[in-house]
Amino acid sequence: MSPATATPTITSASFEELAREMLVRLGEDPQREGLARTPERMHRALEFLTKGYKEDPQVMLQDALFTVNYDEMVIVKDIEMFSLCEHHLLPFFGKVHVAYIPNGKVIGLSKIPRLIEIFSRRLQIQERLTTQIAETIQKAVDPQGVGVVIEARHLCMMMRGVEKQHSAAVTSSMLGCFRTELETRSEFLSLLKNKTNGL
Repeated sequence: MSPATATPTITSASFEELAREMLVRLGEDPQREGLARTPERMHRALEFLTKGYKEDPQVMLQDALFTVNYDEMVIVKDIEMFSLCEHHLLPFFGKVHVAYIPNGKVIGLSKIPRLIEIFSRRLQIQERLTTQIAETIQKAVDPQGVGVVIEARHLCMMMRGVEKQHSAAVTSSMLGCFRTELETRSEFLSLLKNKTNGL
């Protein structure tokens, strides 16, 4: 079996033991006061930051789908998002904007931020996160179209590498009429520019 296809070896060491080893390899003393409980804290923090793996977005949405005779654009914007990039395990954070045009069913508004939370609490790249949100909404309510835009800052760019502290990445996923109809897409993007939420 080639290295590229080999199954990773699962070590029997605990998370805390691995964290202590990492601290040693960084040149630190894991026994000193400030670091003595760091392995435990790291374990709890990473479990929380990746809790989305334990949640099923389709199941979460099942109880929040409602039949409604409404066919105008629904937008939920400026949803705060925090995630970890899968390349460096450093945070990226920003805002998610979601729009869809119903086709007989709508999603309870509070469930859209919840959906974003499930996918963002995994090791991610921004492009995949954007697509996952759009495709899950498309599958859940089969709307006329879905649009998702994410604006985020990545600490892997701000703290290391190119060290551009004011850079931001913008990604979008447009499905259905948001992809095929310029007017629909333009309406969505123009509404994102209008600060009507008091912020």
